[in-house]
Amino acid sequence: MEVLNTIIGIPLGYILYFCYQFCGSFGIAILLFTLITKALLFPLSLVSQRNSIAMVKMQPMLEDIKQRFAGNSTLILEEQKKLYKQEHYSMLKGMLPLLLQIPIILGLINVIYNPLQHILHIDPQIIRSLVAQAANYLNLPVAELGYSAQLKVMELVQADAQIFADVPKASEAIAQILSVNTSFLGVNMALNPDLLELSLVYPLLSGVSALVLCLFQNKFNVLQLNQGFWGKWGTGIFLIAFSAYFAVVLPCGVGLYWIVGNLLSIVVLALCNLIFDPKKYIDFSKLPKKPQLTREQRADERVLKKQQAKKEKADAKRFSQQLNKQLVFYSEASGFYKYYERLIVYLLANSEVIIHYVTSDFNDQVFELAKKPGFEALRVYYIGPNALISFMMKMDADIVVMSMPDLETFHIKRSLVRKDVEYIYLDHGMGSFHLVLREHALDNFDTIFCYGPNHIDEVRAAEELYELPPKNLVVTGFGLLDNLLQKVAADGYDKSAANKPPIALVAPSWQKDNLIELCLPQTVQPLLDAGFKVIVRPHPESVKRFASQIQAAQENFLDQIAAGSLEFQTDFASNFTVYSADIVVTDWSTIAQEFSFATKKPSIFINTPMKVMNSNWQKLDLVPLEIALRDKLGASLDLDELQDIGKIASTLVKKHASWQKRITKVMSETVYDIGCSEVSSAEYILDTLAVIAELRQKKTSQSMTSNAGTKNKEGSLFAEATISNTNGAKKSENVKDRSVHASEK
Repeated sequence: MEVLNTIIGIPLGYILYFCYQFCGSFGIAILLFTLITKALLFPLSLVSQRNSIAMVKMQPMLEDIKQRFAGNSTLILEEQKKLYKQEHYSMLKGMLPLLLQIPIILGLINVIYNPLQHILHIDPQIIRSLVAQAANYLNLPVAELGYSAQLKVMELVQADAQIFADVPKASEAIAQILSVNTSFLGVNMALNPDLLELSLVYPLLSGVSALVLCLFQNKFNVLQLNQGFWGKWGTGIFLIAFSAYFAVVLPCGVGLYWIVGNLLSIVVLALCNLIFDPKKYIDFSKLPKKPQLTREQRADERVLKKQQAKKEKADAKRFSQQLNKQLVFYSEASGFYKYYERLIVYLLANSEVIIHYVTSDFNDQVFELAKKPGFEALRVYYIGPNALISFMMKMDADIVVMSMPDLETFHIKRSLVRKDVEYIYLDHGMGSFHLVLREHALDNFDTIFCYGPNHIDEVRAAEELYELPPKNLVVTGFGLLDNLLQKVAADGYDKSAANKPPIALVAPSWQKDNLIELCLPQTVQPLLDAGFKVIVRPHPESVKRFASQIQAAQENFLDQIAAGSLEFQTDFASNFTVYSADIVVTDWSTIAQEFSFATKKPSIFINTPMKVMNSNWQKLDLVPLEIALRDKLGASLDLDELQDIGKIASTLVKKHASWQKRITKVMSETVYDIGCSEVSSAEYILDTLAVIAELRQKKTSQSMTSNAGTKNKEGSLFAEATISNTNGAKKSENVKDRSVHASEK
């Protein structure tokens, strides 16, 4: 208490002392004290107002970050920090006025409990003598008087000054005490409220003033204008209850300060809104609104969450009970199975390996697929995004195949229980690693399945630039393209004439400022005017993360949708739309490569802001495939040329035949192992598993021999170290026909 008194009580005591000297009334002095502290804090309130406006302006961008990086809390925080810095927002600025209220209140409490020191400035030695006499009179130890010791002295002096007649040098102090009037409007400000007296009004008014402040803030505070019920009243209810309780347990003077402080806060907020009017800085119509769910929808959500939690728990337990797991595939959503399909089907048909397929999609199509004949060796598990973090840390399989980059960089880590797990990265598009993946996104993978020469060039260049150990690069080709080629050839879509009417598939990427966000009407309408049937196929991540945005886009074309000339497709289980279209229109999505290579038909590229996940991509001094192919597979248009997209699309469709040979040549130069991508990738996995099994068997044999006493401890350890050291060499020898090593750059 002494520290609090020295640091806070004494400075604030002087303010209250001067207020008391000025007006001669304890109650009015508290009113002046409250007004002065509010005035001193007003500049900070203005800073907080500007900070609050910045926060509200950022709401659409913050919502975009949450949706765009959903499931990756580390990356969300990183992007939020960047945005805060860009918008000059600080959480501390918003909290400063509130934080500084705490020491002021504590200081005021200290001042009111110690009026002899702070209001009357009586000598400390005399104060101690008066307190000792009061304790002696009450037949109590001094310590039992506690914080109220000086108040008790004042009460006794004003009741009977003769009690302190024998205290040396105290006559002047007693006269000062007798001259103090601590009453205000009939209530003693130095005493706690009594439930049976007029002082009860202070707790009641304290609660009422807090209620009035909350009502005003809910209507005029920029942070609370767009909040729901709990956003507005969650803190308010606590503040009202706390204000009333606060005024009950402390002297009435503190209650008076609290009441006046709440009312002055209304004035401060009104002045802040007058100086920095939120309406001048914020377009409230563009702020995201939280969807209001019906009672039935909320009930359905609760049921679904329970079902997901139950299945997740059961599947995690089932996975942990599987011993000697060799091969695990991880899928982020149902639509990702198509990237693994050919590889998994080949492994099921040509090996006895049990495939453990982990998905974060509760409704993944693979659950039904695993029930079909021929898929008995496919075991499927549901692990949601949150549980996935700890699940991956406990991974105990020989090989894990993933299409999710950034292993170890963000929330998904390599196994902590097994250091020898081999992590294989399999990309889900024919793009450039150094452009569309974040810097260092592949650093912690052991093996990369490479679809084309650009992948090998990019990985080796990154290894050299960042001085990384060489990875296993396996020449595989692109399984999804093989499926498309097979289906297109079987159905004749690679040779057929254009549909009637011709079909234009608009399939954008999902990065910020993609085609849907930036120029969908300007793209679609000219195509409709040129006689195309248009199918808009948003990226799966856009559908998952920005459903409201997709819905808003649909609402702009209700008449065309009703007429059947425009369709929005959000089911990605089938690729029929991709290969049956006559032309694809995209921004920076690799779907253009898939479509043009599979059908030998041209694509149109819209030059929206480039899809760049790695701001340092130019360090590698390699032209990304997305840029190199834009004019080789069709035509590219700037945003101010979109009025001509219908005419250009019609011309390209008519000249389909002339594009076939050109696109075939580009494909052969761009993609490995066309038509048989699954063979090389599956054989790499099987050979690697065979090496691991052989090493495991040798270790088991050596362990048994050691236990039988045929080898001493040193020899056993030496043999184990030898096997460990030859592991990499043995693996390389077995897969050398499919791996590209560092020396073969």
